[in-house]
Amino acid sequence: MLTTIENLRKNGFEVIEVATGSEALEIAKGFVESGMHIGLGGSTTVQQIGLLEWLTQQEEIRLSNQYEPGITMEENLERRRQGLVSDLYITSCNAITQKGELVNADGDGNRVAAQIFGPRKVLLIVSKNKIVESVKEGFGRIRGIAAPKNIERMNAKAISMGKEPRYNEENIANKFAFITADKPGRTTIIIVGEELGY
Repeated sequence: MLTTIENLRKNGFEVIEVATGSEALEIAKGFVESGMHIGLGGSTTVQQIGLLEWLTQQEEIRLSNQYEPGITMEENLERRRQGLVSDLYITSCNAITQKGELVNADGDGNRVAAQIFGPRKVLLIVSKNKIVESVKEGFGRIRGIAAPKNIERMNAKAISMGKEPRYNEENIANKFAFITADKPGRTTIIIVGEELGY
């Protein structure tokens, strides 16, 4: 993991290494400032560490929260669009290569788009199980691990809401991003030393 972190830093990414999700949560809170507009990308990791819940309780920020219960699909899409011009965009990453490259896939594309351009600052919370040897292995991880688990999770959610399950390999991961570097200071990656997310 040390080589991966060194290469990420060479590629312009700020890296903070922590042992647990609870540590990641406390550090992530430090990036949130009063008056900020914060966008969110789909991330089980962000939810697992308690960051999503904490953000929804902060009254001094503007949170473009597409996960708010009861909103329409039109409002959901609008909030995802708003996240693309946020001060801080918070999400995770599907895979990080040992060369310090970010590999991601998305259904609608808002999460991968935001990592490339738009938000002033990007904060990624990524667990150690997402570190892979190569870009090829990263895309393999998306197809073999992340996509199937997300299909299962999202279809189960749809069924629980009385809707037809509609997610499959064709629409859960059809927009891809391979990021080799970023402007120094724009993207911070908190790497967590325990397994989280997909």
